[in-house]
Amino acid sequence: MLGGAGVLLGVSAGTAQAAEVAYATECIPPAISGLPPVQGTTKVEITAPAEAKVGDEVEVVWKFVQAASKNPNILDLEANTVQPTGTLKAAGAQTGDIAMQGPRENPPIPKNSDMKLSDMKGKLKLTAPGEVTLTPDAYNINVNKPISTDTKCTPKETVKQAATIKVTDAGGSSGGTTGGLPTVIPTLPTSVPTGLPTGSSGPTPSESETGGDDGGTSTGGAAGGGGGGQSDFTGKEVQVPYKCKTPIGDKEATSPVQINAKKNGGSFDLTVQFKKSVMDSPADIPKDSVKPSMEVALGGADKGTVHVEGPTNSEDIKAGEPIEIPDLTGTYKPGASGESTLSPGVLTIKALGTTTTCTPAKSEVSLTLDTSEQASGASGGGSAGGSAGGSSTNGGLAATGAEEHDALKALGLVAGTALLLGGAVFTFMPRRRTR
Repeated sequence: MLGGAGVLLGVSAGTAQAAEVAYATECIPPAISGLPPVQGTTKVEITAPAEAKVGDEVEVVWKFVQAASKNPNILDLEANTVQPTGTLKAAGAQTGDIAMQGPRENPPIPKNSDMKLSDMKGKLKLTAPGEVTLTPDAYNINVNKPISTDTKCTPKETVKQAATIKVTDAGGSSGGTTGGLPTVIPTLPTSVPTGLPTGSSGPTPSESETGGDDGGTSTGGAAGGGGGGQSDFTGKEVQVPYKCKTPIGDKEATSPVQINAKKNGGSFDLTVQFKKSVMDSPADIPKDSVKPSMEVALGGADKGTVHVEGPTNSEDIKAGEPIEIPDLTGTYKPGASGESTLSPGVLTIKALGTTTTCTPAKSEVSLTLDTSEQASGASGGGSAGGSAGGSSTNGGLAATGAEEHDALKALGLVAGTALLLGGAVFTFMPRRRTR
């Protein structure tokens, strides 16, 4: 029997009693898990005083003998990350709901093992003589790391009474039933992060700056990057079909991507932009938890890749707010003279201790530059052929896959974490910026 159960606050209560009940339960995993409802059996033990007096405030304890499901076979849950809350129904001499809450205390819970939930407690102020029955009802399990999510569990059958308190009046006799149940509802911990990633990090080239004798900016993949005074080059937006290796399996997604460049001596400052946003964040995301990067694939005259990366999210992102991938920036130092092509390459997203790698099924050129070989440049002076403006398979990217895909639905599926009854995976989406 739980120590401290049945303690009467202010006035001594009768001997504590404990009773176990089991009931069929349906638990709804977090929406972001994509898992269906889980049918299981909940077993709880309710401890309360056997006798008390009108005016007493008594403590009731709810102990989980068995939760309705195991931790799924995705990720381990850390210690002290799980907190249960629930409702205990009072009936008889007085009716109403008793708010129950347990501390965020649990041992590490390996994947595919039984959930370990702390004991919940609540207080009941007795207002009328008679018998008050206590029956467990719905409960919720919150997991707060690496993101906060809830699993809601409700009875799917009539639950049996788990305990009865015999309440006597000031004269020692018990009476009939009356309505009304004052309860003390504990304040539930909440995590309401605010703010959005502030977007671009690094230089953003102008949309239409032109100059010199080479012509204007390029939206078709050809830009005179080698002379004439032009400094800014705008690539065309290309649809990139990605095949992603995520912590919970393979995913496919298509995203519009654009590569821009700004001449900087013999090198080019690159900015890679993701151009479309299609969804909001389905869960709270802590700051400094998402880090995107890409290996831009070189082709034409040059060979190899150029590393570009974006900043981590500088602020928490609240559930329901838009998510954007910031601009990815880096420096391209040509390793060959001629027309060199730049194409979106392998995208890597590190988030909340996991890594998602997305490889283009087909690499399409976004920008073509006239380059001059620089010492210790990308390919060290290689000069393979390749036509400007076309598709490129250089940089180790296979030219396979369909030409057209659905709108972006799941770019960089990051944040793998196991939650009660479901894995939480949020879809990290780019967001178009206002210029």
